[in-house]
Amino acid sequence: MIASLLLIDAGNTRIKWARVEGSRWVERGIAFHDDLGSLAEAAGNLGNAGQCWIASVAGGTRDHAIEQSLSIAGLTLHWLVTGAHQCGVINHYSPPQQLGVDRWMALLGARQRSRETCLVVSAGTAMTVDALTSEGHFLGGIIVAGRGMMETSLSQGTALVGPAAGQVRPFPCNTADAVRSGSVTALAGAVTLMHARLTALGEGEPRCFVTGGDAGLVLPLLSFPAEPVAELVLEGIHIAASAGDQE
Repeated sequence: MIASLLLIDAGNTRIKWARVEGSRWVERGIAFHDDLGSLAEAAGNLGNAGQCWIASVAGGTRDHAIEQSLSIAGLTLHWLVTGAHQCGVINHYSPPQQLGVDRWMALLGARQRSRETCLVVSAGTAMTVDALTSEGHFLGGIIVAGRGMMETSLSQGTALVGPAAGQVRPFPCNTADAVRSGSVTALAGAVTLMHARLTALGEGEPRCFVTGGDAGLVLPLLSFPAEPVAELVLEGIHIAASAGDQE
């Protein structure tokens, strides 16, 4: 196993990172694309013998900024890509490379946590709900607009719905609460439907792992057991890095 690693999950909104020494996670943090100071500091703490493994869906200029912020530390950079099979997971996306690398890493993380059928939910800028069988086959999944995206769309597309943040309530009695409750209920409904579909395949009730910034809003609305995993993508990156495998 590589002794010193910097793991980076670069999303559309923020960057999550972790510094790992051997099997020990010694430091974790969050950076934003317009302020990469904490990321550069973590890279400096690693030393030039370390390696950096990156799963990014942020895109060209943001990826370049990340690379620039890490270059002064002299690390070896590994940009992860989605493959057809890796670390016990078989990818049935068509073509496999079209699957976002963050989703792929989350699937690797889920597979490491459980050999049961799994539903892997990432509730971020967009929400993805992915199905993984007990034999490691990624069957596919759905993508829906995330909570913030739904609420922004309503605010911009309707005359009487403002941007005010509301609360999730069973029967909202004001517009802000109605918008917030509607967006989160829609997300929970999508997860519930995918859970039912996966259960119907006959492998028993699936494990459900939920990650992402809005996981805490979605989880209370689910009627089946679900486990919050704050760093599921980083866990998958660690697995890929430890295997040194980017098939």
